Amino acid sequence: MRQTARYLVASMLLLGVALPSVALADASVKTRLDARGINYEVDGDGDYKVTYSYKSEGRTQLVFVSGGTESVGGFKVREVFAPAAKDGINGAKAIELMGESRSNKIGSWELQGDVLYFVIKLPDSVDAAQLESAMDIAAQTADNMEIELSGDEDAL
Repeated sequence: MRQTARYLVASMLLLGVALPSVALADASVKTRLDARGINYEVDGDGDYKVTYSYKSEGRTQLVFVSGGTESVGGFKVREVFAPAAKDGINGAKAIELMGESRSNKIGSWELQGDVLYFVIKLPDSVDAAQLESAMDIAAQTADNMEIELSGDEDAL
């Protein structure tokens, strides 16, 4: 009996460790990305990771679609986010970014740790084309900021 319990616990731990991204990734995002023919991978957090390629500029840009949603005031909200910079965001630049966020029609700048992200928060009811459009906006905005902050560096 004890041996069976040990195997059961060990199996549960192995499944929990081996499949976290699959368990966290929302299949509705997969369906929408697949409908638009978008190539992606699911990261360790369950987020959908897409690499945009700007061939004419010789650049790439990462964009993520959160694998889960959050509920706020009766809305299910999903985030689309793209990293634009690591380190180097001082107080003056943060205030400038807050002002820019005020004028954006969709999306805003957010700092998480030492990484600057352009984040778009959408109702999860958006269709595949609208999700792709938000991803395009996040990718272009973040890559433009990366160019502004780092010149030709293409790290994100």
